[in-house]
Parts: sequence; structure tokens; C-alpha cells
Amino acid sequence: MTQPTKLYGTSWCPHTRRSRGILDRNRIDYSWLDIEADREACAFVERVNRGNRSVPTIVFPDGSIMVEPDDDELVAKCRTFTKFD
Repeated sequence: MTQPTKLYGTSWCPHTRRSRGILDRNRIDYSWLDIEADREACAFVERVNRGNRSVPTIVFPDGSIMVEPDDDELVAKCRTFTKFD
């Protein structure tokens, strides 16, 4: 079974909200991890981003990671692993 996409972010970040919207509108299965409420999620984001809390940080089913992707980058990546509208 493939692991769902994991989206690390904060509720107040406009870039995180935009990425969540893209995933939601296109019915992409993902786990939401709020780095302000989840210490392990925050530590992961800091580790991946050399100590920075860069969000959104998105981990895809293939293990690849995107940090602060623009809309076109996120849509293109999602098309590589699922049928995407």
C-alpha cells in the first residue's frame, strides 16, 4: 500500500493554505501535519530544511520532497503519481 502524501505546514501560512487547496480540490489523499502543534513534525521540517521551518514542506508517496512549491510545480508533481484534474 502506498503511503499518502504528507503536508507539513501551519494554519496561518498562505502558501500552506494554497497547497492544501490544490490537494483538496483534486482529491489527493494526504496527511496534514501542523508544525506548531506537532513537535515531531516540526523537528522533521527543521531537519529537512537545514534548521528552517519552511512550509509547506510536502513529502510524496515516492519519498521525494518539495518545499514551498508554486502551484504549477505542485500540480506537475501530483500528475506523476495520480490521475489529476
